[in-house]
Amino acid sequence: MILTCPACQTRYQADAAKFPPEGRNVRCAKCGEVWHEPAPEPESVEAVAEPVPPPQPVEAPRPQWYAQPSADGFGPREEESQAVEPQPPAPTAWPRRIALGAGWMALIGVVLVIAVAVSLYPHEIVKLWPRSASLYSRLGMKVTASGLNIHDIKSSQQWQDGQIILTVSGALTNVSNREQPVPQVRVALVDADKRELYHWTIAPDAMTLRPGQSTHFVTRLSSPPEGAHDVVARFAKAGE
Repeated sequence: MILTCPACQTRYQADAAKFPPEGRNVRCAKCGEVWHEPAPEPESVEAVAEPVPPPQPVEAPRPQWYAQPSADGFGPREEESQAVEPQPPAPTAWPRRIALGAGWMALIGVVLVIAVAVSLYPHEIVKLWPRSASLYSRLGMKVTASGLNIHDIKSSQQWQDGQIILTVSGALTNVSNREQPVPQVRVALVDADKRELYHWTIAPDAMTLRPGQSTHFVTRLSSPPEGAHDVVARFAKAGE
């Protein structure tokens, strides 16, 4: 509190707590004036409610699996930023595609090898698998295990010295890619029901044929059996 001397108007700073409720006498240190200074009235303090700022939100530590802000400073929206459990990386489809492609390439390679072998070595294939001859026949290819084909079979009859002479002719061709020995040819006469009536074998003039080479044969039979309708020629088997 501030005290003012009524005589010389000198002002002093005093402690209000040292004044009793009834006041006290005070002496001026400058002029010696003595006066009674009443105790200061208690100050009426009016409580004023001041606005209290709302508490600042404390941001919780962000889990490591939250979406991080992008390079341009914009991250995902709050409603989209949800904790996501870490997931193992999805397996890529490339190894499976590569394996599938390799399988198809291998299959195509096998098919090409078979096609080349079928076209270049038909006779060797027929030797190993005789039933494949029928497959070649369906493709319009006459293939035999020997690598030789019999073709241009012709027959004719004429009277000579009072009897019928049957003449049979044909050709042999080496259709393989290597030189082939020429086996004997078996000629048979069959009736209209394809039943064999008579047969005989002949030896062609050539012993071997080079690739693409051909040779002809001619054979004659006196007094062929009655009922003979067709002539069938094939290569003779061992022992025939």
